Amino acid sequence: MPDVIINGAEGRLECRYQPSKNERAPIALMLHPHPQHGGTMHNKVIYNLNQSFVRSGFATLRFNFRGVGRSQGTFSRGEGELTDAASALDWLQSSNPNAAACWVAGFSFGAWIGMQLLMRRPEIDRFISVAPPASVYDFGFLAPCPSSGLILQGDRDDIVPEESTRKLAERLSKQRDIHIDYRVIKGANHFFTDKLDKLSAHVHDYIAQQNAKSGEQGVREPVRRRAEVR
Repeated sequence: MPDVIINGAEGRLECRYQPSKNERAPIALMLHPHPQHGGTMHNKVIYNLNQSFVRSGFATLRFNFRGVGRSQGTFSRGEGELTDAASALDWLQSSNPNAAACWVAGFSFGAWIGMQLLMRRPEIDRFISVAPPASVYDFGFLAPCPSSGLILQGDRDDIVPEESTRKLAERLSKQRDIHIDYRVIKGANHFFTDKLDKLSAHVHDYIAQQNAKSGEQGVREPVRRRAEVR
């Protein structure tokens, strides 16, 4: 997996890029958890998300937000990090001009940034949000939500209560032509300790569902299903 340095608004951004041999392979951008609480692109949830997309035939990019690892700049309360995500997506798109579709996936703080990116970038076909911090940040900007997607949550999350995430998923599901697949993983805490295999299985399953519906990797085709897994 090649190391890549790209230009961001505050200097370089440290990235890991996994290309695909298929020039029409869909692309997926990974967004890591809070930089001030140890979040990096090497986070186990982000790594597993990335591997699930790679196994599904995507070209993927994960990167460190400003001030993390070798990325330059300092934490910017989400505003600068959103700009970093946009810069990373620009690079991923320019490196894959024939991509069949575009996805974004984020964990915790990264899920919040990813869903803001949806509002800026209409070319994003789908999202995957893992433990979006609905109890901490305002998600009211998703009005309307521009894309359908998968939300994954642990029922033993002591940082983001499952109830707050469920309410977010229910609110988004009520929007016209938006289909939210909300799945609760039994026994999972915020970091999905000992549950990463189930997390990966859900991501792979959701992508496979979209492929089966569309007939082509990652291309938008709404689907709605709710699942609770033990």
